This record gives sequence, C-alpha cells and structure tokens, in this order.
Amino acid sequence: MVWRTLGASNFSLCPNGSIQWIWDVFGECAQDGWDEASVGLGLVSILCFAASTFPQYIKACKTGNMDQALSFWFLLGWIGGDSCNLIGSFLADQLPLQTYTAVYYVLADLVMLTLYFHYKFKNRPSPLSTPINSVLLFILGTVCITPLLSIADPVALPREGFRGRTLLSVESGNKPFTKKEVIGFVIGSVSSVLYLLSRLPQIRTNFLRQSTQGISYSLFALVMLGNTLYGLSVLLKNPEAGQSEGSYLLHHLPWLVGSLGVLLLDTVISVQFLVYRSHTTAAASEREPLLPS
Repeated sequence: MVWRTLGASNFSLCPNGSIQWIWDVFGECAQDGWDEASVGLGLVSILCFAASTFPQYIKACKTGNMDQALSFWFLLGWIGGDSCNLIGSFLADQLPLQTYTAVYYVLADLVMLTLYFHYKFKNRPSPLSTPINSVLLFILGTVCITPLLSIADPVALPREGFRGRTLLSVESGNKPFTKKEVIGFVIGSVSSVLYLLSRLPQIRTNFLRQSTQGISYSLFALVMLGNTLYGLSVLLKNPEAGQSEGSYLLHHLPWLVGSLGVLLLDTVISVQFLVYRSHTTAAASEREPLLPS
C-alpha cells in the first residue's frame, strides 16, 4: 500500500513524533499524549459512523415502512455530504485509507437509499421502480470501482492527516490559503451545510407523523457519539509549530460547525423519540395481532 512506502523513509519529517505507526498509516505527526488521544478519538468516531447504518437496515427489514419513517430529503442530504467528502479525498490527494473510508460511507448511504425505494415501491407499486433501481445499481457499481482509480499511480506524495468522518482537511500554518486549501474549505463548508439541512426534513417528518416508528434510534445515537468524538479529536490536536490556536480553529471551522450543528439537531430528534415514544408503542401494539403466530 502507498503509505507503507511513505512512513519509514519520511518519519524524519516528524522529529518529535512519539508513535511511528500513526505517521505510517495516517500521515499524522503525534508529538505527545494529546495528539495520540486525538487520533484515537478520530478512529473511534470512524467506527461509530461506520456502524450507525446497520441498526436502520435491520429496523427497515422488520417494519417494512422505511419509506414512511425516513424523509427522502434526509437521505439525499446525507449522501450529498458524504459525496463531498469522497470528492474532496481525491482533490486533496489524501491517504488511501481515507479514500476507502469515504467510499464506504457513500456505499452505506446508497444501500440506505436503495432500501428506501425498495419499500416505497413495494408498498406503493410504480412504473418508475425499475428505472430508479437500475440507476442506483449503476451508482453502486461506479462507487465500488472508484477506489481502484487511486491505486493507478504507484508513486504518490505524502497526503493530509486523518480527520474522522469529514475526511477533507486543510493544511495548517499562519499563511494565506493556497488553492488546494480553498478547495478543501469550500467542499468542507458545502458538506457541513448538507449534513445540517438533511436533519430538518426528518424533524418535520417525525412531527407530522407524531411518531418515530420505523426509525432506529441507534442510527442517531451512534452519529451523535461519532460527532462528539470527532469534535473532541479536533480540539485536542496540537496546532502546528508556529501556528496560533485561532488560526488552527479557523482552518477547521467548517467541520467543527457542521459536527456540532448536526449534534444539536440530532438532540432535537432524540427529544422526539422520547415525546413520541407512547405513540410508537401504541402503533406497534395495534399491528401485533396482525403478525403470524
């Protein structure tokens, strides 16, 4: 893999680094315990985001009403934010691990979207079902092939560091933004806005239904945990040499605002789960006699 050829020969660029494997795998110079904790929290946040969709897959198969429970615009905004990360991972020439992780997120989103349309057309048959399913399968195949393109160039330059679910980060330093940094900042901002906007249709859908039946709370709980850990990982990271804390926060502002903003909106959805819990329980009880014994 590319980072295996980079690590050992370039570790001299990180003279105060405490753990070499962090440099080898993530291109991150961990100089003390704070930096190591930052990388560790970033890894755990990745696992939280990666596991968040599985409870919803299971819930969808059990209830069969995913098309009513989840807002289509919520799913579209989510996949839009993850797609920005995938595009950014190529534009910023990042580590293969980061690109593969971005691809996984988009694939997980596409599976969620496929389940949504599956139950939508199953509950309400439509002549558009075949074309839409074909388009989704084509996109799934395209995303699966995408990582292979990043392996085509065997000689690669060192890439950016590891930054949780939001994979695109900008270079540090008290200097004007480069073209690459501007691209990263713009894509990160667009991604954050899409993540934020995606929650509003879901909050509205829950309010109109007065129920959260068909939605797995684990989906939002794991995303909330992931965003909390990601925010902490950014705040614990030491600024680069010669960089002020204000400059460091400015470079990471889009991702911090997006992460904390989504955390706030997911808290609103958590309150909806508590408020509508009685409605959800009653709806499930009404359907129970209809299930085969």
